[in-house]
Amino acid sequence: MKTLEDLRRFAVGRSLFPPTTLKRALDKMGFVQADPIRAPARAQDLTLRHRVNNYRAGDLERRYAELAVEEDFFVSYGFVTRSLQALMHPRQKTWTEVRGKQARLVLEFVRERGEAHPREVEERFSLGTVKNNWGGSSNTTTMLLDSMHYRGLLRVTRREGGIRVYAIHEHSGGPSDPAARRARIDALVDAVVHVYAPLPLNGLSSLVSRLRYAAPQWRGELKAALERAKNRMASAEVAGATWYWPAGETAGVNNGGGRQTDAVRLLAPFDPLVWDRARFEMLWGWAYRFEAYTPIPKRKLGYYALPLLWRDHVIGWGNLTINDGRLNADLGYVKSPPRDGVFKRELDSELDRMRTFLRLQANTRRSE
Repeated sequence: MKTLEDLRRFAVGRSLFPPTTLKRALDKMGFVQADPIRAPARAQDLTLRHRVNNYRAGDLERRYAELAVEEDFFVSYGFVTRSLQALMHPRQKTWTEVRGKQARLVLEFVRERGEAHPREVEERFSLGTVKNNWGGSSNTTTMLLDSMHYRGLLRVTRREGGIRVYAIHEHSGGPSDPAARRARIDALVDAVVHVYAPLPLNGLSSLVSRLRYAAPQWRGELKAALERAKNRMASAEVAGATWYWPAGETAGVNNGGGRQTDAVRLLAPFDPLVWDRARFEMLWGWAYRFEAYTPIPKRKLGYYALPLLWRDHVIGWGNLTINDGRLNADLGYVKSPPRDGVFKRELDSELDRMRTFLRLQANTRRSE
């Protein structure tokens, strides 16, 4: 591993592995970030469509109950394999006396029913509203259920109209001795590196720090875990930075890291390949920003710009909308669009795949 070109090829090849079944893709990734915005589909679906054969928008939610995955918080909220979730729990956080009593009553209610919709919990307990983190008010029941879910007392069994339906979640106890605890923390670090590598040192440090959300009970031990990871991972000095990736992986040998393909891909804003914005800028030389929450006058790329990958380079972005059953693609480029006929053909193929993924029948209208 000597150049940024090597790193780009390695990053693309190991993250965008050959498409497989949904179960195998989830097992291979371990974690897929979720986001509720549909523009034109949710982030988890946009991420999985590149990695799962014949994937359609909504397949993860439709098949959730039959898959060995759980909704939970890792470095962000999303879908984790049960083996990864087991590394994070039980999360040890204290309650106030009032909240603890409310949680026990709700837990008994859910246990009696088998599963419960938040509306049913609200009708039973009428807990009122509480000030939320944004200065407004939220339903107390919703926030209590969220907190119980985060602590691992409840699990999401399915969604009904997009709303989580909960059931009791039982966990085994945490590791009882320091060596077992360190092993579990190291496994969490390995899991996050597996999803997002190769990582510069700053990116590795940031992601390990974010594991304080996955396992708040061990936040004080993450600094030491980072040092162990730096000694455990494969690494190389490239373009003035130290880069890390899982030991045993070699660029050009494993994970398709040495193979460049003529392919155009529109990626989710939270796809593992583009998630780390600082790494993105180091690899591709320009700043990508997610602007859904940016005031309209300040947007440069668009509401939900999807990074546009051509071969091993992210060369622009696309904003996709659906009007009258037709997919509209508004594309932008860092420089001028490639004049290569292969690029134009592959771009059309990617838009066709997107249309199939969205179950649209009409042709795509494209503007550049």
